[in-house]
Amino acid sequence: MNILCIGDVVGSNGCHFLRSHLPHLKKIKQVDLVIANGENSADGNGLTPSSVDYLFHSGVDVITSGNHAFRRRESYPLYDQTETLVRPANFPDSTTPGHGMCMVDMGRLQVCVINVMGTVYLESLASPFETVDRLLKAAEDAKIIVVDFHAEATGEKRALGYYLDGRVSALFGTHTHVPTADETILPNGTGYITDVGMTGAIQSVLGVKPELAIEKMKNKLPVRFELASGENKMDCVLFSIDEKTGKTVHVERIQIQSY
Repeated sequence: MNILCIGDVVGSNGCHFLRSHLPHLKKIKQVDLVIANGENSADGNGLTPSSVDYLFHSGVDVITSGNHAFRRRESYPLYDQTETLVRPANFPDSTTPGHGMCMVDMGRLQVCVINVMGTVYLESLASPFETVDRLLKAAEDAKIIVVDFHAEATGEKRALGYYLDGRVSALFGTHTHVPTADETILPNGTGYITDVGMTGAIQSVLGVKPELAIEKMKNKLPVRFELASGENKMDCVLFSIDEKTGKTVHVERIQIQSY
């Protein structure tokens, strides 16, 4: 089974670029399932009903999120209404909408997608290690398990990767918007990459106009961010997973650019 994981989709230009290129990529790579991090898919961070709908109708099967999951209040009902829209599982269930795991019925087997967030340099949430342990007990029927680990620190991402090696099919990192060159298969068969990257404007600071990011960092005053324009890219990773063993047999990092 070929599972394509797409890095943080940033704003309307990232959404449009994804729609322009995903169908062809799915065809040539014989993709069975598409997972995309959509927590920045709305202009100005967060996600909205329209950006979620746009991604699903563009060929995305599961949308994951992260620290901006609850930036837009209009998105709150979506998390409860949409099975294949997930938020980090280590947010408290008692106060936040939605769920951190979904099961996708592929006919011949079940694929479990788990979304969890790091705690190093991010919000103080439940331990991602303990959270995934808990979810794996509920995912016993799934032969293939894929984890989106939305985290800042590369060390935390790699540590969770080794912690889950052999227990999940693949783990891909999101959040930093910068792709890492460490795609690999860990010793016990888990496909891994520290960060997939992003989908959006190339000449940008994480999708934002560079001059605005510079102004905020230099002057230390609030700045209203705007999306950068121009040429775009889509960063993703393709995990080829053995359906009998649930282990990754091949990992390919892919970047599509518009120039």
